[in-house]
Amino acid sequence: MHAAFFLLLVVALARFLLRHPGGARTPWIIGLCAVLALVYVTGLARGIAERPTTRQRLWLTLVVVVWVVLVALAPSFAWCAVPLFYTGLRTLPTRAALVLVTLLTGLVIAAQLRLAGRWDPDLVLGPPAVVVIATAVFLTMERQSVRQRALIDDLIRTRRELAAAERRAGTLAERQRLSMEIHDTLAQGLSSQQMLLQAAERVWESDPGKARAHVRTAESVAEHNLSEARRFVHDLAPADLAHGLADALRAVAARESGDRLTVRVHIDAMGGPGSQNGPGAAPHLPDRVQSALLRIAQGALANVREHSGATTAALTLTLLDDQVVLDVADDGHGFDPAALPDSPTGVRGHGVPAIRARVRQLGGALTIESAPGEGAVLSAAIPLRKEE
Repeated sequence: MHAAFFLLLVVALARFLLRHPGGARTPWIIGLCAVLALVYVTGLARGIAERPTTRQRLWLTLVVVVWVVLVALAPSFAWCAVPLFYTGLRTLPTRAALVLVTLLTGLVIAAQLRLAGRWDPDLVLGPPAVVVIATAVFLTMERQSVRQRALIDDLIRTRRELAAAERRAGTLAERQRLSMEIHDTLAQGLSSQQMLLQAAERVWESDPGKARAHVRTAESVAEHNLSEARRFVHDLAPADLAHGLADALRAVAARESGDRLTVRVHIDAMGGPGSQNGPGAAPHLPDRVQSALLRIAQGALANVREHSGATTAALTLTLLDDQVVLDVADDGHGFDPAALPDSPTGVRGHGVPAIRARVRQLGGALTIESAPGEGAVLSAAIPLRKEE
């Protein structure tokens, strides 16, 4: 529309100069054209013409006023109103825009009748008909656009709420698992210690030997509980990560490799915050992301070892600008991904559902590509926020 406005302005000016080369109005017409073009360009340069604000409405009013004066002096500039129709419809409220369109249409009709020098029904009925159709089409498309934007906003909001709900569900499931393990190990052990120490206190004077036996048993229970506590800490913060994710993945690959399976590791830092580490070095990632990637690799390789019948497997860690991707590929007998369970109750055990849950907790995406007899590729893509 902006290009059309300048094109119509130049054509109208050329037409006027060809028909009135030495007229007394020529300097005024040229000056008004320059002012109109300058005002229009100023609005575009400052972005005023692109934002429906009070400044844009003032700019549109100034453009229309200069154009009306120009049309009063030279009716051939009337068709410059066509782009102004759409600018008004985009800028003003619907009622105000329709009033402006009506006024501009009336000026166009008057200017065309003045140019023709006679009464012509086509000049009176033609422009209003075109304007009505164009306005109706514009308003219909505008309403559809508003509905579409509202629908997109609803979909984005729903997706965010769903992702948040999935993260909360994963967190609650992990808390429940930890609470059950603590209840079955540490809590039971502490309860046993309490009972043993109370029993030792009751017989401390009457049977010192039995009391000491109770204390030794309580000491043994405490030692076992300490081992359980250390195991919890090890599970929550994998010891393999002490030397970085790359070494952790290599350690997992070395443990999984054996007579029947060979696991290789590839680290590919393609730009991003860790690209300066050089080839083969894993980038620095948040602890929770590193821990999740390590657990995903462990679970995937466990599935490869137990179910795939593969002889070789490959772990590939790729860092992109906005995400980190872990691929686990094997040359096993493959399977149908559609048959995988969505919960840990499926025939293939806890591996894939647990991996899927870890990926979802970090807002990532898990894809599995496989077919019978063609091996399998599991890919976990985890997004990276800028602050990470």
